Amino acid sequence: MQVKRAYRFRFYPTPEQEQILARTFGCARFVYNHMLRLRSDAWMQRQERVGYHETSAALTLLKKTPEHAWLGEVSSVPVQQALRHLNTSFLNFFAKRARYPSFKRKDGPQAAEYTTSAFRWDAQQRELRLAKMDEPLAIRWSRTIPRGAKLSTVTISRDAAGRYFASLLCDDTVTSKPKTRGQVGIDLGLTHFAVLSTGEKVASPKTFRREEKRLGKWQRRMARAKLGSKNRAKCKIKVARVHAHIADARRDFLHKLSTRLISENQVIAIETLSVSNMQRNPSLAKSISDASWSEFVRQLEYKAQWNRRTLVGIDRWYPSSKRCSACGHTQAAMPLSVRTWHCPECGTHHDRDVNAARNVLAAGLAVSAHGEAVSPVSL
Repeated sequence: MQVKRAYRFRFYPTPEQEQILARTFGCARFVYNHMLRLRSDAWMQRQERVGYHETSAALTLLKKTPEHAWLGEVSSVPVQQALRHLNTSFLNFFAKRARYPSFKRKDGPQAAEYTTSAFRWDAQQRELRLAKMDEPLAIRWSRTIPRGAKLSTVTISRDAAGRYFASLLCDDTVTSKPKTRGQVGIDLGLTHFAVLSTGEKVASPKTFRREEKRLGKWQRRMARAKLGSKNRAKCKIKVARVHAHIADARRDFLHKLSTRLISENQVIAIETLSVSNMQRNPSLAKSISDASWSEFVRQLEYKAQWNRRTLVGIDRWYPSSKRCSACGHTQAAMPLSVRTWHCPECGTHHDRDVNAARNVLAAGLAVSAHGEAVSPVSL
């Protein structure tokens, strides 16, 4: 299967490269914010729609002004791509897929996108050179890029912790995993991240909870430091590094679990959840965000597509916990405090979560076989 695939690597720029990237990030951010203000004002003041072509023409005029001559000191490609990203943000907003575009912060994550005309890639030597730079990037090649892969874009980013990454987008051929007879239903939760219909219970990593104390310590130190001081800047980096460690650990856990489930099973059934509504509960919001169910389902979706697996989403109102997986009897009520129960019809003893996972699998197989109505997989 032919897919667009991004390979992300960490790299360590030289002091000269770091200065060039800082200027590039600044120019791209300035142009994005400037044109966002231009488009917003045009609509608010004159009800006039300004699109990509108008902002591109405005950028050309902006570069000719003496006070903005510094925009020409960096590669023009990342600056032009910032306009495309802004236009995409507006398209997503009008299609109700995202919120209204917001201004980019100087002290937040930074990114610059280079197209084929702004970088040189030597596949034999594995060297990547960006425009305006003489030396190749010192990339740590933790993975192997497919031989013959043609790079279309390179996105250079710097996170809040000060780490630099290069994301290489290329056309890739994905070899599907061999078919298997495995079938599994998944019941997502907080006590256990996932309970499988096989009876396996996957413990929740609780990545944020484990680092919460250390994060709070550095946040308190940063709050006490004077605004604009070097000590505050140091504490801010410490806070960002803790957040980066949490995100990396969570992402690693989700990738390993989703890959294992895709490898072992041909059919995967999972219950859809309204995460945004569930996060309104102040007692559970932090734990729900820490679990990152949406990212887990997203990974299952594209990995199932790549490996020709069947992923079925079950309606959130399906009574998976209240229904007996042995005889089909449905209880009138099942409070959350009830973790085990006996079926009054057949007498089967049930673990609440395992029983729910088995019902999710049964419903998923029915949907897959007979095409019954079911909500799409979306969290």
